[in-house]
Amino acid sequence: MPSDNCRLRAGWHGGQPAEWRVSAGLVPYAEAVAFMQARVAAIAAGEAPELVWLLEHPPLYTAGTSARSSDLLEPRFPVVKSGRGGQLTYHGPGQRVIYVMLDLNRRTPDLRAFVCGLEGWIIAALARLGVEARRRKGLIGVWVPRPEKPHGPGGELAHDKIAAIGIRVRHWVSFHGAALNVMPDLSHYSGIVPCGISASHLGITSLRELGVKASMGEVDEALRRTFECIF
Repeated sequence: MPSDNCRLRAGWHGGQPAEWRVSAGLVPYAEAVAFMQARVAAIAAGEAPELVWLLEHPPLYTAGTSARSSDLLEPRFPVVKSGRGGQLTYHGPGQRVIYVMLDLNRRTPDLRAFVCGLEGWIIAALARLGVEARRRKGLIGVWVPRPEKPHGPGGELAHDKIAAIGIRVRHWVSFHGAALNVMPDLSHYSGIVPCGISASHLGITSLRELGVKASMGEVDEALRRTFECIF
């Protein structure tokens, strides 16, 4: 669970609980971004409730505001510039994309606390699925320790990232969010340096690679059951 400084003040937008939406099939990235932008404007205007949107995208690479062209090794899939924070990452089938549109004015208008809260939420959801995950100092995202893999410099324990986080805020309403690897094709990450991290003892993993046979629906249920503990 997150430390105290990661907690966000609880709050419903206009007295309404956050809406949850799960999309079947693969949602085109541009379509998702256009929808989020419109929903964020409506939330900021008090015309719509907050929203947590769970979906999957067709295979693509997205470049955040800190992306470096040198981290694109092989453009195996379309590369789309994204307004979210962060660097290059991959989206594709088998990955649960979690778009979180929350009014931080009614919670805690603190970006660091919000990112920390997203990490804590995913860590708590993974714990329900039997996976020990954690944060890593100086690196955004959610990581799984891999003691069986070669250690890093100075004997540092190997870790694999299982969830990436990249957000944007407009009028203190958040959008974009997180991407949790459930059962994607991990070879698709080979076309980029994911999140700009190239250290040999830091990699990418998924629930499937870890031997966890949770369905996408079971992952969604774990996310729903742990959401209010954080937000």
